[in-house]
Amino acid sequence: MVPDVSTGSRTYGLLAYLYGPGRRDEHTDPHIVAAWMPELALDPGRDPAATLKQLTDRLDLPVLALPKERRPARHVWHCPVRTAPGDRYLTDAEWAEVARRIVHATGIAEYGDDKACRWIAVRHADDHIHIVATLKREDGRSPRRHEDGIRAQAECRNIEKEWGLQILNEGDGTAAQRPTSAERAKAERTGRPEPARETLREKVRQALAGAADEAEFFRRLTEAGLRLEIRRAPSGDALGYKVALPGDRNHDGQPIWFPGSRLAPDLSLPQIRRRLVPDPSEDESSSAVRPAERPARARRTASYVAEQAVTHLVSDDDAVGAAQLVGVGELLDAIAQTAPAATRKELAEAARAFERATRSHTRAEHADHRALRSAARGIVRAGNALGKGEDGGTTAMLLSTVVLAVIATIRWHSARGHAQQAAAARRAAEHLRAAYRTAAFTPMATMREQGRRLPAPQRDRYAQVLEGTLSDQAPRIRREPGWDALAATLAQAERAGHDSEVLLQQAIEWRELETADNVSDVLVWRLRRIADLPAAPDPLRTLTNRREPPTSPRAPQAATQPRPVQSDASTPRRPGPRH
Repeated sequence: MVPDVSTGSRTYGLLAYLYGPGRRDEHTDPHIVAAWMPELALDPGRDPAATLKQLTDRLDLPVLALPKERRPARHVWHCPVRTAPGDRYLTDAEWAEVARRIVHATGIAEYGDDKACRWIAVRHADDHIHIVATLKREDGRSPRRHEDGIRAQAECRNIEKEWGLQILNEGDGTAAQRPTSAERAKAERTGRPEPARETLREKVRQALAGAADEAEFFRRLTEAGLRLEIRRAPSGDALGYKVALPGDRNHDGQPIWFPGSRLAPDLSLPQIRRRLVPDPSEDESSSAVRPAERPARARRTASYVAEQAVTHLVSDDDAVGAAQLVGVGELLDAIAQTAPAATRKELAEAARAFERATRSHTRAEHADHRALRSAARGIVRAGNALGKGEDGGTTAMLLSTVVLAVIATIRWHSARGHAQQAAAARRAAEHLRAAYRTAAFTPMATMREQGRRLPAPQRDRYAQVLEGTLSDQAPRIRREPGWDALAATLAQAERAGHDSEVLLQQAIEWRELETADNVSDVLVWRLRRIADLPAAPDPLRTLTNRREPPTSPRAPQAATQPRPVQSDASTPRRPGPRH
């Protein structure tokens, strides 16, 4: 059961919508199921003589009785309450009970208070009601409705348990504010795919992803086509900011501004400044890479950093873990905005879903996500990746690792009772898996074909190597579709001068593999990153015993890792305890 509290200024406009046909003629039989005083609440849905104007006047009477200077600008309280898909049908009497419990819990009209606010509950569909109240009591005072949204959520959880309905995830007050019904209606009326608030939130997060400093963040906002207004102190220092979509205006023709804090709790300027911790260890060496190679190289680097984030998330340091979640969120935002067209939609949905998983009441040590922010910055600065060749292969490499990081996020939140965040991470994981399958299809198909062409004795030798290094999972891996690609990768690594057994042992020790959907896929990409092998092998190349040069001229003959960007906390090289 989902309540959604908002406020507005037009009682008549809201009632006209509730009693009207709806935006797609979905409203059926609108009528009042409960009210502050049923005998006074005229119901235009049941009484042919009653009008919306009469009902509006009766609801607004305590507000209109006050001097104009004492009337609240937004005097209409609106709370739709909806059952979850699959819940049983509720009768009018049951919905009336729901409404009375919600207005009591939120302080709108507590039981036995004959001076409470006026309110009604309108039903025009099987699965929800709309509670409408005016925010002045009969005695002229304002209701005590502090944290009314949280209290409405808590009461819905109680009703779910008592009535045997689906028990939804409990919130913790760290979620971003959802669009109001008026914002959703405007988006539909103007033909926008979503309310302005959601578009702006995504644009601001993408502008923040990997931004080096405040100036770069503000510059990215304007480059993204947003209207930007910065509030400054007399000294010239920025005190805050707000953004608006071009063309999004109110009745007076003024831009509809959203401060960062209204988009999400972590997008206020003070919170953003906490993220923008300077990284003294970062250099600009990536700028020396040839332009055609930059997106691929940036993704390789990010894959390594994402592996480190996984090890942090299985440790016992909550502050460091919370920081890693923020960093993974920025990395996802960076990947989504530079992704090839074939995976862009899924990655955008993954980033949007994961946004909820980046916030909880656990305070993050932001210095500990500098490596992830640096990786995100490298991806953004490298530009859009192609969906083929080395760009496409390294995209699959990175997504394979990010899926593991998101799975670790699910476990991290679940262990701490963060139900909404864990559910958000699960949604993100599903989108990431879909994007990975698309990105990995061509390079994995090429590697599987190359693996199938290997001589039988060579394949048998790799099977023995696998059995010796990962005996408990070897049978499962050899049954996976990626086994042929793994054999091809080991063959290519040997030609580049690596010892296949040593290399495989190093890949296995980097982190436990129990959470991987396909262990062979994870090992393929991990081995190719460690050995600096091409992420998109040439489909026409025949695997021979000739040695081949690695993808970068500085790659060593033995397996090594690129130098990580260190944080203030020590970076573990070995996995933490399994959970």
